[in-house]
Amino acid sequence: MATISQRIESLPMTRTTWVILMLVGVGWMFDAMDQGMVSGVIAAIGTDWDLSKYQLSWLTSSGIFGMMIGAALSGAISDRLGRRTVILYTLLIYSIGSFLCGLATEYWMLIVFRFITGFGLGGELPAAATLVSELSPLKSRGRNVVILESFWAWGWLAASLVAFLLIPSHGWRIAFFVGAVPALFAAALRFKVPESPRFLEVNGRREEAEKVVSGLERAAGIEPCPDDSSSEVSESRPWYEEFRLLWSRENLRSTAVVWVIWFGVNFGYYGFVLWTPTFLTEQGFDIVKSFGYTVIMCLAQLPGYFSAAYLIERWGRKPTLILYFAGTAVASWFFGHADSEMMILAFGCLLYFFALGAWGAVYSYTPEVYPTDVRGSGNGWASAFGRVGAFIAPFIVPVLYKSYGSDQGFVLVFVVLALAFAAVAVVVALFGRETKGESLKDISR
Repeated sequence: MATISQRIESLPMTRTTWVILMLVGVGWMFDAMDQGMVSGVIAAIGTDWDLSKYQLSWLTSSGIFGMMIGAALSGAISDRLGRRTVILYTLLIYSIGSFLCGLATEYWMLIVFRFITGFGLGGELPAAATLVSELSPLKSRGRNVVILESFWAWGWLAASLVAFLLIPSHGWRIAFFVGAVPALFAAALRFKVPESPRFLEVNGRREEAEKVVSGLERAAGIEPCPDDSSSEVSESRPWYEEFRLLWSRENLRSTAVVWVIWFGVNFGYYGFVLWTPTFLTEQGFDIVKSFGYTVIMCLAQLPGYFSAAYLIERWGRKPTLILYFAGTAVASWFFGHADSEMMILAFGCLLYFFALGAWGAVYSYTPEVYPTDVRGSGNGWASAFGRVGAFIAPFIVPVLYKSYGSDQGFVLVFVVLALAFAAVAVVVALFGRETKGESLKDISR
């Protein structure tokens, strides 16, 4: 007789599964809107409050630091209280923080409120990816998480529209008030998205898990066939035990690899996405000032996501990760050497295509390398460590740029970023393990 996990993995994709994916994805889109609006909003704040670049860097980094703490704490909490519970509360925290940012009257207040916003945002993303991974059928698991991550592109596109249509006429505060809208969306998540049956089962809540899985089976036209055999239940343990288990012999290799992946993708991505418009403008490329440039860059992300979603189930997780990180490295190199607006646009599209495809593969791969009882912690801590790269990149990149002059400095920045992406590809090739077609484990041994 099939277990809860086996029953989930054998299901086809149904309307119910797609609804869950879309609802969680909309929450993900709101998170992306915040990140997408940051550069435009902070530029407007800098002009309005006469802030230095140093102050603006801390304003950016306060949100990233909040994401780092939020990811680390929410991952462990999701292994104790549930994935959906964490998604709901972090979404509310994010919304409240964004609303307070719109009310801020002093620089220090905005620093604090950006931290709160980042805390909610950083906490939601790992829990959402974990939930979708655990609710997905085996043959669609990797693809579903990449599709979830693709909502990031729609969020950036929405952010560019807000920045273009609202900020010039209504000021920067309106962007933060728009970011508070997800608080209303949380109610829909509460009633439409179930808790992970895997989480429920390993925490001794078998009846609740059975109810969720039976509902998914009925939606697929399958008559539920409950398994009456006893299942493994996670033992009660102190709060720090999950972190220790991540570095146990069983999980050591996986943790080391995904931490390198997360650090590299964050360092490389935030290394180019935050400062590149400023650098290009200083070099006389007026195209980056246009709304069309932003829209094209956002649209280039979508085929990156969708191609990764296809390849991750066709080729597997490991070769897809290698391809997209190597592709990002090559695109970074050529982008740094571009000397015309046409080349900037072409290689910029390639850069976003491969970089965001890599992001989707990373989010898909990470939950699969851990058992259910520490999956939230593993995902959360990997994301938190990755945010260290996102935190330091905005400080390191301008130093490299200014140390060698605008021309050589621009090239150097993208050579360093290319090397970072290439290093991640090498680590995955040498030490990563393939998880395509593998059932998710439930209990750490």
